[in-house]
Amino acid sequence: MPEISIITPCYNSEKFLEQTIESVLHQTFTDWEWIITDDFSKDNSVEIIKKIQDPRIILIESKKNGGAGNARNLSLEKASGRFITFLDADDFWEPNFLEEMISFMKKENAELAYSNYSRCDDDLKPKIEDFKADKEVTFHNLLKTCRLSLLSSMYDSKRVGKEFFPSGSKREDHVMWLNLLKKIPVGKPLNKTMAKYRMHESSVSRKKTNIMKDQYLVYKDYMKFSTLKSWYYTVNWAFNGFKKYSKIFN
Repeated sequence: MPEISIITPCYNSEKFLEQTIESVLHQTFTDWEWIITDDFSKDNSVEIIKKIQDPRIILIESKKNGGAGNARNLSLEKASGRFITFLDADDFWEPNFLEEMISFMKKENAELAYSNYSRCDDDLKPKIEDFKADKEVTFHNLLKTCRLSLLSSMYDSKRVGKEFFPSGSKREDHVMWLNLLKKIPVGKPLNKTMAKYRMHESSVSRKKTNIMKDQYLVYKDYMKFSTLKSWYYTVNWAFNGFKKYSKIFN
């Protein structure tokens, strides 16, 4: 049984996939399994993955496109590692990411941890200032802003259990983290930059005005809050989201 399970959804990711693969294969911590679910790609993503001769990499080929959350769930079902972490097929880890994270979690006796990450363009050049892991995360403060990014977070499934992504939500990652933080008091911050997130111009996560309704439903439908309470947290989330992406480099 590996110490870490890496969960990756893949859909038409051939442009950046080889860099993502290299960032995993170059990790200084080697006791991992990487479960990649291809979400019915129409490009050469599957062929690129199949070229990698490494028994730690497990490829699942979905028979239909079900979205990133569903693809992550298919990978999670097969995951056998104690520690769960996520990496999208266009993102990038520094070589010491896994080693630093698992060492930090064991030292701090943490059930959940997250680190800094760089926010980059397609060429992995910094686009805005690094996102800082500078605060402990709780259920209550995560309601106002989602500080947890999938590519820079890790949780202990032995202590917490596997947390799956909800179906039907376009904000499935936020719902998943909120559900996980209902089980534990706090997630710990590791203030080191060890991952790179590609900020595509078409990224849904940056179009805050287009997903206000989806975020409202996080609170109304999934957290079962009242209408007034749901709008209160939606407004806070939008304000914090604007601050999060406001400092773009020239």
